[in-house]
Amino acid sequence: MAAIVRSQIAARILSASCVVSSSRRAGVRAATRQWLPNRTLLSPINTKGFRTSPTSYEKRYTKDHEWIELSDDKAHGTMGITHYAASALGDVVYVELPTLDLEVSAGDTIGAVESVKSASDIMTPVTGKIIATNEKLEEKPGTINKGPEGEGWIARIQIGDAKEIEDLMGLDEYRKHTEE
Repeated sequence: MAAIVRSQIAARILSASCVVSSSRRAGVRAATRQWLPNRTLLSPINTKGFRTSPTSYEKRYTKDHEWIELSDDKAHGTMGITHYAASALGDVVYVELPTLDLEVSAGDTIGAVESVKSASDIMTPVTGKIIATNEKLEEKPGTINKGPEGEGWIARIQIGDAKEIEDLMGLDEYRKHTEE
């Protein structure tokens, strides 16, 4: 009897049209599934505390390979170096973090990243005030290599001039820039 039930379940699964949605954020992998009466597999909105508005994931890029991800209110941003910069640097061995409460202008040097190959300055993409740094990078600078646009963020900034964000590149424009 159990073998018949298992084969019926397997047949249903094989005949169903499935759409699976997985999301990956900060090293956490979540896959959620929900069966509907018509056997279509759909993913509900992720409810684990991640932001879901499209503007919350808006990243902007500089020509010097820094990025900034804006908060929902566009008053704060998280910044770091891009995947492109991290791969060009190689294995990161030291990160000089910016000073808290430092007032900066767009393009100011706020720190440095050193690798076995070379060293590079970190420049702020916008004017503002440094409100947080990623202390984890002092102990584990290689975190930048594992996730430069996620877990390897460098600083958070209170944005002083929101108009400067418009001068930065979007993802498509940045990709074209790196292909040149």
